[in-house]
Amino acid sequence: MAKSEIDEVTAKTLAKGGILTKLYFEMHSTQESELQPVMADLINNKLMKAVGMVYCFGSIDEPIKNGDAFSTTAIVTALVDSLNNLAMIVFTFAPAAVEVIKPEGDYVFRQGALQSLLVSMADISMNYSEYILKNMLKSEDFEKVKGDIKAREELGRKIMDKAKEDKPQES
Repeated sequence: MAKSEIDEVTAKTLAKGGILTKLYFEMHSTQESELQPVMADLINNKLMKAVGMVYCFGSIDEPIKNGDAFSTTAIVTALVDSLNNLAMIVFTFAPAAVEVIKPEGDYVFRQGALQSLLVSMADISMNYSEYILKNMLKSEDFEKVKGDIKAREELGRKIMDKAKEDKPQES
């Protein structure tokens, strides 16, 4: 994309609630030659294909020796279509830091967007908890906890459905 095209896409996406960020990544390895290809793969084949990613580009630093290992960093400029998708990208790819470039000032979003973000965060938390429990508990203990989580999920669904029913209808 030419600079004018990038500016146009950026402006349109920001007008619809998008967010322009800088994502800071770091990686460490005992193998110096692994770092830049793995970082490039992260950016080009994973981050670029993330849900809500409009575009991303960046630079990867040369690896430096750090004790017995090597490390490298990357700074990636990323335009994402919504706060919800940015949150999912941050949870999924775990950058060392995130800097919001635009919008400048306040960011306002609708109640539905907030609800969607919170549900996504709860889902990630539950999946992470399940992963930890699955790998830390004996199988019979894990099955009991899994049942408890399912019951909690069903209760949460019922509460959300009831809240929707109780919400006054707008005319």
